[in-house]
Amino acid sequence: MMVRKSMTGLLWRRLAVRACGSQIVEFAVTAPLLVVFAVVIYDFGQAFNTREKLNFTARDAARFASTQPTNDLSLGTPPSVAAIRDLVDADLLAAGLNDCSLGAITLSGTPVWTATGACPNGATLTLTIDRGFVVPPIASASQPVQQISTHVDLQYPYQWQFNGVIQLIAPSATYAGITMIDTDAFAANQD
Repeated sequence: MMVRKSMTGLLWRRLAVRACGSQIVEFAVTAPLLVVFAVVIYDFGQAFNTREKLNFTARDAARFASTQPTNDLSLGTPPSVAAIRDLVDADLLAAGLNDCSLGAITLSGTPVWTATGACPNGATLTLTIDRGFVVPPIASASQPVQQISTHVDLQYPYQWQFNGVIQLIAPSATYAGITMIDTDAFAANQD
């Protein structure tokens, strides 16, 4: 009876050691995948959050632009357009986003102005302000009316964190580390 108990104990100890070893191997295989999933979830959450902040910035700028006069648009750099650019810059900084040193407004077409900024990741932030945007008429309207609006368009480079993590797991893997988030808004000019 004594021999049987000691053999049973020995058998259980061997099985426990084998089970412990297999658990370590399973953990070593699944831990990198869990890290990748966690980073992907975090990254997509950050990208969505950035998109929402940019949406707010574009809507705020269009709303503000609709109250600005249009009688200064013949000037080299209209004060109304410069004020819209300054509001976009302030909104980006208030939202905790990089303004990429957003530059001065330049005329890129009548009446369209553009400002750009060089971001640290090598991409370019682009702000386009169109003070003469014509809203497409409603198809069902019997007498379509042309509505002149201000259209604000933001193209913001989002730097993904996933690129660095995937290279830890697979060093030869390449992943596009920057995605341009494009958002826009328009509001009817009130003057």
